[in-house]
Amino acid sequence: MAGTYRGRTAALLAALAGFAVLAGGGPAHPAVPTERGGPAVGASPAAPVVLQPAVQQGTDGAPTTAGVQAALGTLTTDRALAELSFAIVDAGTGKLLLGGNETAPATPASTTKVATSVAALSLLPQQTRLTTKVVKGTAPDEIVLVGGGDPTLTGLNRDQIRIGGAPVDTDSAPASMPELARQTAAALRAAGLTTVHLGYDTSLFTGSPFHPFNDGTDLGPMTALMVDEGRITATDDVDAPGRVEDPTGQAVAEFTALLAAQGVKVADKPKEEQAQTGATVLGQVQSPTVVRLIERALTNSDNTLAEAIGRQVALASHQPASYEGAGAATLAELTKLGLPTQGVQLFDGSGMNSRNTLPAAALADLVALAASPDHPRLRPALTGMPIAGFTGTLRMRYTADQGTADGAGIVRAKTGSLSGVSTLAGTVVDADGRVLAFALMSKGADDAGAAHTAMDRIVVKLAACGCH
Repeated sequence: MAGTYRGRTAALLAALAGFAVLAGGGPAHPAVPTERGGPAVGASPAAPVVLQPAVQQGTDGAPTTAGVQAALGTLTTDRALAELSFAIVDAGTGKLLLGGNETAPATPASTTKVATSVAALSLLPQQTRLTTKVVKGTAPDEIVLVGGGDPTLTGLNRDQIRIGGAPVDTDSAPASMPELARQTAAALRAAGLTTVHLGYDTSLFTGSPFHPFNDGTDLGPMTALMVDEGRITATDDVDAPGRVEDPTGQAVAEFTALLAAQGVKVADKPKEEQAQTGATVLGQVQSPTVVRLIERALTNSDNTLAEAIGRQVALASHQPASYEGAGAATLAELTKLGLPTQGVQLFDGSGMNSRNTLPAAALADLVALAASPDHPRLRPALTGMPIAGFTGTLRMRYTADQGTADGAGIVRAKTGSLSGVSTLAGTVVDADGRVLAFALMSKGADDAGAAHTAMDRIVVKLAACGCH
């Protein structure tokens, strides 16, 4: 297929044709309330719309191991891939079609986000939103800003916000700190207060805010109270923006300034304290739904947001809301879903931890599970994946220059990169309309770009074959 706009758009429509819209979903799990700003569930009069895959099930016309092997030839032994672990699964039957070193533990890098997302979608109601609020303190002139674990809370006006280069709409717009300040100031003025003492509560998260492999750009310190993901420049819409060392301090300072602009002065230095249970709410704002947050984290490989989602998994599982708690809770939920977890170790929600291990077979099974008609509530783990040649971390891949343009618009996959590690996991529709799930995990490659292209060639061959 030529890498033209018309051709690429046709391929995109063909890929989307592999999914049919179906109202409703699986039974909702109960919300997991927290005393200080945990998941808040908005009222939903109707069941949310979910994507039901038009996956061909059964064995008639199913791809075979011999067919897949013939299609791929020697592509899986490309030197650019160094040491490759891989698994290719028929999403219609869940059958492993072809693998190589597929049961050995491998470093997933950012494909860890697929595991985090599936666990969150399994545990949390789809209308879950993260709430940042201001409540009354112990004294009449005291208020407390309570962090709800929402790193996307923004100090920007909506027309200034870009996510992956695109403007936001009603569904994707993050919670507004200026709106929170307006609500709070209005409540205070109504009570006759124009000067207050400010406390702030970050107790929702536990453990060290610093990731063991934190670099201050791909992932900064994690806290339950932050604004614009702790970026130094709020409008810096790039993969690895500069991050502040104290995101809580940044958020408190910005909120103080916003109150001042509303005519409310903060006396003295704000202090950290826990809000009282049941304290009167003076103002609150909410994030997009967890489904939208998951899709954003997957499309743009947003480490900060993935870690925040992982902590919501931990809270729902009654685990510590920390890096390690997120990993343990995710693993426990995958086990409950019936996925094989031998060789799986997870120590965070984003995949930045190089100690994470996830065999290729388990990763491909995870993708196939999200595509299964039996689990429609898991579908956003697929719809959030980048579309080859169009969105997110696959926007610049599957091009004519790379010789892989035939995959543009057809492949949906999550990328992963660490030093010496390249991974790719997702779905592709083959020439017979069969949905295949795949996981490709390379270790030790000297040239990451060459490894990416070698992986993309494998997936393009899967798209072109009937694989009988």
